[in-house]
Amino acid sequence: MTGQGGIEKQGGSKKQGALASRRRRNMKILFAIWGAGFLALVVGGAFAIYDVRTSVSASVLPAPAPVVATPAVAAVDPDAPVPDPDVLAAALEPVVKSPALGDFTGSITDPATGTVLWSQDSDRALIPASTTKILTTAAAMLVLPSDHRITTRVVEGSKPGEIVLIAGGDPTLSALPPGEDSYYEGGPRIADLAEQIRRSGATVDTVLVDTSLYSGDPLAPGWFPQDVGEGYVAPIEPVMLDGGRLQPLQDESPRSDTPALDAGRALAAALGADPARVAIGSASPGAAPLASVQSAPLTERLGQMVRLSDNVLAETIGREVAIATGNEHSFAGATRAVTGTLQQAGVDVTGVTLSDLSGLSVDNRIPARTLDRVISEAAGPNRTELRPMLDYLPVAGATGTLADRYGTTTRAGAGWVRAKTGTLTEVNGLAGYVVDSEGRVLSFALLSNGRPPGEARPVLDAVASVLRECGCR
Repeated sequence: MTGQGGIEKQGGSKKQGALASRRRRNMKILFAIWGAGFLALVVGGAFAIYDVRTSVSASVLPAPAPVVATPAVAAVDPDAPVPDPDVLAAALEPVVKSPALGDFTGSITDPATGTVLWSQDSDRALIPASTTKILTTAAAMLVLPSDHRITTRVVEGSKPGEIVLIAGGDPTLSALPPGEDSYYEGGPRIADLAEQIRRSGATVDTVLVDTSLYSGDPLAPGWFPQDVGEGYVAPIEPVMLDGGRLQPLQDESPRSDTPALDAGRALAAALGADPARVAIGSASPGAAPLASVQSAPLTERLGQMVRLSDNVLAETIGREVAIATGNEHSFAGATRAVTGTLQQAGVDVTGVTLSDLSGLSVDNRIPARTLDRVISEAAGPNRTELRPMLDYLPVAGATGTLADRYGTTTRAGAGWVRAKTGTLTEVNGLAGYVVDSEGRVLSFALLSNGRPPGEARPVLDAVASVLRECGCR
C-alpha cells in the first residue's frame, strides 16, 4: 500500500515494456526480411521488389489502393434494447458474489428512462474515496459558468515598498519559467505578475499574502497528517504553486506545509526582493491594483481534476461552489454547498455525509444510489448541462487513473468503460458509464470497503466489463 490517501496512480512500466516488445518484434521482422534476401522499396508510387543478392529487378507491382482512415463519433441508437433486469442480475451474480469485494454496494441504471436495472444495498452509505469528486463536479457544473476563471491579484500595500498578493482561490499558479510546461495546463505564472509589477514602476521590498478568502482549518476532518508529506494533498489555502507540490512536475510530489507563503516568496524572488520579507497580511480597501492573472476556465480545471483525481483542485473548486452559493468558504461550507446544490437539482442526498470534496477523508459516506443517479442524469436527456462530465471521466485502458487497468481478464471493457475511480486503504470505488454490446448506455456506481485495492479493483473492473459484454435481453 502507498498510504491512507488517494492512491490513484498511473503505470508507466507496462507502456515502456510494450514499446520495447514492439521494438524487438520489429527487429525480428527486419532480420527475417534480410535473411530471405528481399527488400521492398516504394518507387514512383509503385512497389519495386529487388533481390538484394543480384540487384536485378524481379518485378514491379502496381501500388495498392491507399488505406483511408475515416474516424467518426457515432451516436448511440436511441432504440437500442434495454437489458432485462433478471438476465442482467444473472450475468452479474458470479462476479458480485466474489469475497474480494468485501462490503459491497452497487447500482446500475438506464439513463434514457431513469430506470434502475440492478442494485445491491445501494441505499447504504460506504466510504466513497475519490468517487466523491463526481458530486463535486456536478455541483460546480450546476452553479458556475463553464468559462469561470479565478483571478489572482497584486495591489499596493499600506507602506512604501510593500505589495499585497491577494489570493483568489487558484492552486494552479506556477513559478516555473515562461515557456516551460507547468503541472496544470493553462495555469497562470508568477513571471507574468512580476512583469506587470515591473511595468507599473513599483519598487518592492516586502510582499504580503492575503489569504482571507478562506476560513477554518486548512486540513479536513478524516485526513491523515502524512497525507501532505506523501503528496496526496496540501493544506487548502487560497493560493498555491502547482497545487503545493515541492517538485512541481511530479503528481505525488511531497506538498508544502505553507503553500500560500511559498507563492509570496516566489513573487518576491521574481522581483528581486528578499523572500524572508514575506508574511501573511491583508490588503487595504481600495488599494491600487498593480497586476493580475487568471486561471484556466472551469471546464479545463474540472477535466484535470477528474482525469487525474487531483485532490487539491477538488477542494478549491468546492470553495468556488461555496462562494457562488453564499456559503462559508471552509470545508463545512463547501460540503454544504455541494450537497445543497445537488438536492435542489433533484438528486436524493439522503445518507450523504461529507467532510471534504476530494474523497481523501475517511469520514465521508455516500450511497452508491446517489453516485449512480448523478452519472445517470449526466447521460440522460434532462440534465444536458452535466453532459460534459462524461468526457472528463477516464477511459478504461487508455487515460487518467484507468490507463493501467482493463489490460487482461477485463479487456472487454477497455475503451468502452469510462469511470471515476476511488482508492484508499481498503476502500475502492468505480462510478461511470458504459455502452453495452447492444448499443445501450448504462450508468453504474460500485463501492467496496474492507478489501485492499489489489483484491477489489480487478473485480470492480470485471463488473463493468460484464455490463459491456452482456446485451442481457
